[in-house]
Amino acid sequence: MKHILVVEDDSSIAEWISDYLISHGYQISVANRGDTAVEMIVEDRPDLVLLDIMLPKKNGFDVCKEVRAFYHCPILIMTACNEEADEVLGLELGADDYINKPVKLRVLLARIKALLRRGNTEEQDLSVRVFGSLRMDSKSKTATINGKVTSLSTNEFDVLWLLASHAGQVVSRDELVSQLRGFDYNGFDRTMDIRVSRLRKKLDDCSDHPYKIKTIWGKGYLFVGDAW
Repeated sequence: MKHILVVEDDSSIAEWISDYLISHGYQISVANRGDTAVEMIVEDRPDLVLLDIMLPKKNGFDVCKEVRAFYHCPILIMTACNEEADEVLGLELGADDYINKPVKLRVLLARIKALLRRGNTEEQDLSVRVFGSLRMDSKSKTATINGKVTSLSTNEFDVLWLLASHAGQVVSRDELVSQLRGFDYNGFDRTMDIRVSRLRKKLDDCSDHPYKIKTIWGKGYLFVGDAW
């Protein structure tokens, strides 16, 4: 059962769309604010996001731009505005398609099916992750910046891949150690700190004030997806 997040501040419209999609076999969650939508996308990783533009707290354009750093499933924008500029902006920020309001439910369903079908066949190759100029391939364990291969050890690549897989989220030393070394962090092991330090040098991240892989004191490391 595919999970769709409906982001719509008008509760009657959200309910109307949700009921229709549920009747066609989809699991539905609803967010009525932009900031809430970002949190739900981070936590739930739905198979598709149906995203309204006019939202309280954070509009749909800002939501789309923010989550595209780590979320790779389809985003379908709903807009009540027929301005071409808004449609173009949404697509440029990472939306996969848009549909105009008032929404026609059968058309909406067809768009959703097409996006999910395309996602299944293309399935954005899960062995590849791209953040701006940075491209990582987990099969060959290689990282390139602007097409130029960066010389990383296997251990360094594994750290980078794990951090990038949680882009926008803090990854603790404990999690890094347990996933990459197979045992719990004892509070003294500085292996991960050394690997991250080497990574920063090789990825041209400022050692004094790193902005690509940030240190969140007392918590861990944060991979910044839009810094590349």
